[in-house]
Amino acid sequence: MAEALGVDLATLQGWESGRRPLANVKAGALLNLRRRLGALGAEPGVVGMLDAAMDADQIISAALEPPDDIGLHPLASWVHTRDTAHMLAWALTGAAPRALAGRIPAPRRGPAATAPLLGAANRTLFFDRLRRTVEVARRPGGGALLHRQALYLVSYDRGPESAAWTTHALHARRGVLARRGWSEHWAEARSTATALARLGDPQPLLDFIERSLSGDDTAEAANLNYWAYWLGGVRLPQSDDQFMQDRELTGWDPVTLLRGLTYGMHHAPGYVDLYAHTLWALLAAHPWLPQASPRLAHDLTQRTSQLLDEGVASARARHELGAVHYVLRDRT
Repeated sequence: MAEALGVDLATLQGWESGRRPLANVKAGALLNLRRRLGALGAEPGVVGMLDAAMDADQIISAALEPPDDIGLHPLASWVHTRDTAHMLAWALTGAAPRALAGRIPAPRRGPAATAPLLGAANRTLFFDRLRRTVEVARRPGGGALLHRQALYLVSYDRGPESAAWTTHALHARRGVLARRGWSEHWAEARSTATALARLGDPQPLLDFIERSLSGDDTAEAANLNYWAYWLGGVRLPQSDDQFMQDRELTGWDPVTLLRGLTYGMHHAPGYVDLYAHTLWALLAAHPWLPQASPRLAHDLTQRTSQLLDEGVASARARHELGAVHYVLRDRT
């Protein structure tokens, strides 16, 4: 493999082990590597995950050794995406990203790692220092983006003491959840509600949908814009949350968003309600979508039928899923 890539064996072993992070190589060398991997037959979708993997590496490095200037922390100057979050989860929990499902090679003989899982000591250090970063970012001038993203990532730590700390920190921000409609704290309120749902408390997310999202045009647009970015529909990286305020919904492809919502929908308490409302709002904004991709509309029809039959959603979500189901059947 080293010979095929035109590098020495120690370099390749360093990339595989993490001793030599890919993010540290020269831009030209990285570009050549990506193209060479494609020429050697690597799946384009897997090669494309290198960006998210390097982003995750930088976040982990910054968490383990926070910069003196917190404004230089990667979570302070860039809104991370689902792919990066899934790469982080792979390193922190061992759960492989869905994008790589079925593509993880069989274990090799000998002491070969089956996942890029951080060692126990480094995982503890990661979360300890990330909690400290949350505390620093909470202070005046600390950075709202850094605070909300670091606090959300802390919710990946399921240790009993950490869960208690995270739940307390999230509930301390319940004031932002009480705001109705759009506000400058809307993105923080959404992140807080989804993190609490991750920890097993879906009610704040249900309240957020009812109080801070539904019926407010700016908030509805912000939700669609954020989902489009989260699911990879916005090509350019965003340095802050301002992109969410685009009321014209011009920065992304609606079909890409519909695809991401259709195949990303899951049954976690609270989350299915957010998926249902977002699908309903997306089809209300773009009623032509079912005709644009009949196969996708067919798959979504089946998934909404399953959710309605299982009764896992709230009454509101069932109503919205019913409306989505009706639109899909009426226009396909």
